[in-house]
Amino acid sequence: MNAPRTDDLIARARQFATEAHARIDQRRKYSNRPYQEHLKAVAELVAEVTADAETIAAAWLHDTVEDTPATFGDLERAFGRGVRDLVAQLTDISRPIDGNRAARKAIDRGHIAQATAGAKTVKLADLIDNCRDICRHDASFGRVYLQEAAALLGVLGDGDPALYRRAQTTLADCARRIGLPAPLQSASADDWQPPHGALNLVQRRALRVFTTAITAREIAQPLPSFDSEQPATALAERLARADLPVAGLRRDGRCIGYLCCYQGSHQGGVGGAEDLLRPFAPTQVLSDAAPLSAVIRVLTRYDFCFVTALGDVAGVITRGDMQQPVVRMWLFGIITLLELELLARIRTLWPDGGWTRLLSAGRLERAQTLLAERRRRGQQVDLADCLQLADKAQLVMEDDQQRLAFGLATKGAAKRVIRDLESLRNHLAHAQDIVTHDWPQIARLAQRIEDLIDHHGSP
Repeated sequence: MNAPRTDDLIARARQFATEAHARIDQRRKYSNRPYQEHLKAVAELVAEVTADAETIAAAWLHDTVEDTPATFGDLERAFGRGVRDLVAQLTDISRPIDGNRAARKAIDRGHIAQATAGAKTVKLADLIDNCRDICRHDASFGRVYLQEAAALLGVLGDGDPALYRRAQTTLADCARRIGLPAPLQSASADDWQPPHGALNLVQRRALRVFTTAITAREIAQPLPSFDSEQPATALAERLARADLPVAGLRRDGRCIGYLCCYQGSHQGGVGGAEDLLRPFAPTQVLSDAAPLSAVIRVLTRYDFCFVTALGDVAGVITRGDMQQPVVRMWLFGIITLLELELLARIRTLWPDGGWTRLLSAGRLERAQTLLAERRRRGQQVDLADCLQLADKAQLVMEDDQQRLAFGLATKGAAKRVIRDLESLRNHLAHAQDIVTHDWPQIARLAQRIEDLIDHHGSP
């Protein structure tokens, strides 16, 4: 009786993960192969040491929330609480504002250290496949990654013993291949940073505006709440009757957790409201002064971002709230700021204007025509100022180090990002749905803003 359900869970997880990563055309960084290959490798390693369906399903899904528009809520609705919790344990929680690379890795290491043995088993498989891939293609970054992996092994001892030994062997083999001593020492990776462009003072001031002018307070909706002393059945009925996707649960006047509309299918019987209580995850609660980029980061992982006022949770934000005019204005501004950054990089890379040889004759002629018109109007501009967004991005992405600065390994990946960015801009310009079609690009822009803040700070 259980075998079909077990096989079905794994098959559904495989299909869900494969389609989620394919939908955003995610590929392996070095080989440019479909991302499914990594997921399959991790799931197969896990399946060699356990027959637990939820653990194998989580292996297929382990990067889904971190990398695709899927949220933890999506996973729970599709696969249940157990799989959802495993993936949550496997998903990094650090943020760019948490410090340098070493500090962020330490936070994520502490997170996985608290995970279950099943989650650590999946992490061991993930580490093995990533070590092989990185050290085969990029010895320079491999030195950094192996040091981080060695530190990570120190908190994965509760995972499957056979897979733990295999991970130790893999790290040792990869270290020898790229000339590192064994055993590896956990060392700081602070000096490995992708190159950044320099924003001028005006652009840095614009960056400050984007981090302070629009906050969670401007877009949060009031969070309806119920008294925790009510029976669970009454609460479920009220939630459904009011057609509320989420509501807070209060005890002694304070919000202590939340209920969401799909919980009834996972809970049975009757009892107090607290039987249905979901605690607020620390990473899904923000102060009302949090920047919009932080809100978007939360919504890439959770269905709900909760907002505090005067120390108590009082508001909620969903992806649907990202359709608000103030958010659309913010996104337009971010795209403009990105264009300025690209232009600054072009001027740095080709101070003599040598970039012109990299553009097609048609694109160059278009820029020259615009330059003539703008100068006719008395504007003090040069040819680079007249490039289109796609032209600027294409030029910058020709340089390998510049692509890495944007987290893009190949020219093909860069072309897809440019295409998607233009799609978002067009949907913004024509007041079309940006959440359904463009969420990966929205998340990417928010991440870019946080990266710039991390690098430049406030003027």
